[in-house]
Amino acid sequence: MTTTTSSGDIVFVDDPAQLPAALARLTGDVVGVDVERADAHNYYRRAALVQVGDADTCLLIDPLALPDLAAVDDALASRLVVLHAVENDLEPLEIVGIRPRSLADTAVAAAVLGLPTGLGPLLETVLGVELSADKERFQRADWEQRPLDDDMAEYAAGDVFSLPSLWEELSRRLDEAGRRDWYEQELVAVIERSREDRRDWTRTKGSGRLSGPARAILRALWHEREAVSKEHDIAPNRLLRDQTLLDLANTPPETPEQLVRRNQRRSGPLRDHAARLFAALQQGVAAEPEPKEAAGRRWDDSDKAAYDAMRRSRAELADELGLDAGVLCPSRPLWAAVAGEPRDPAELAELAGLRPWQADLLADRLFGVYREIKDAAAEGTATEDEPVDADSA
Repeated sequence: MTTTTSSGDIVFVDDPAQLPAALARLTGDVVGVDVERADAHNYYRRAALVQVGDADTCLLIDPLALPDLAAVDDALASRLVVLHAVENDLEPLEIVGIRPRSLADTAVAAAVLGLPTGLGPLLETVLGVELSADKERFQRADWEQRPLDDDMAEYAAGDVFSLPSLWEELSRRLDEAGRRDWYEQELVAVIERSREDRRDWTRTKGSGRLSGPARAILRALWHEREAVSKEHDIAPNRLLRDQTLLDLANTPPETPEQLVRRNQRRSGPLRDHAARLFAALQQGVAAEPEPKEAAGRRWDDSDKAAYDAMRRSRAELADELGLDAGVLCPSRPLWAAVAGEPRDPAELAELAGLRPWQADLLADRLFGVYREIKDAAAEGTATEDEPVDADSA
């Protein structure tokens, strides 16, 4: 299927014999790439549609019908692949065998330039291009349905047509602003973060408020839910919601049937795995209590004052640079810096995990603020009144 729109040709590719000729239509060294997913109920992120295009042609490649996308990977190997928010697309692309060698991320570039990071607002601000006004409907659409209707095809191709020219303009602005190095460091960090396994039972919201015995149950249940979810490709919260995990840990059921009844989604996949999860729960009941994580040393008045002053100083500098304060440096690393009692700017930068471009801008400035507060406090008497708490920080 080939459709011509005001942006260019949209070519749907679901036949292996069509793929070489379709890829030959891409003539530039820079291509836009995007992914539509239909994996809300699954553990693994997978692509339902892969869009690859330039200003004239967008290929809508169907990974459901094409199990071997090595030809696509080969076609992208020598090209710059432009994505928006790479952390959303790298995993589903890699699962279908597409591993871009050279990447650009328009969201990262926008962030260090102080521009809107949402693709729609960014395209409108930089290129004057307006995407579909009905984005929410398409985000909820079933991207595994075939055939795709024309509206879905146009939506899928819309931003891909513009990504190469958007990157060209953002790249020019990065050089003009002298922020190319900032962008490159942030891109590396985003890619590394997207490949980290950040799932952990202690990240379950509310786990810190549980007693030791309840934390032991939560830990056992969480790990078993994770194992079942991976084996059967089920989204963990579809199997058993986080809030239900907390409820079960606080008040353990006595039978697998009671466990099922406690879940909000009683008609989902839980019944098939209830016995296994209940066995894990019983192991948690019999386990040693799980201690809470150490809160660390306690805040004193000078800690709080230093933290607040550092946040204000960071926000003032971000405003001068036209950046979001969280891009320049999130708040949580500043808490870590105060808690670590830095002895010099380099140690502060290390404690806060600042990248070189951030350290160049912030380390001396923040250490000066920190020392000013601490030196003033040394002349008086600091009081210890509450524990260091990353969440409150």
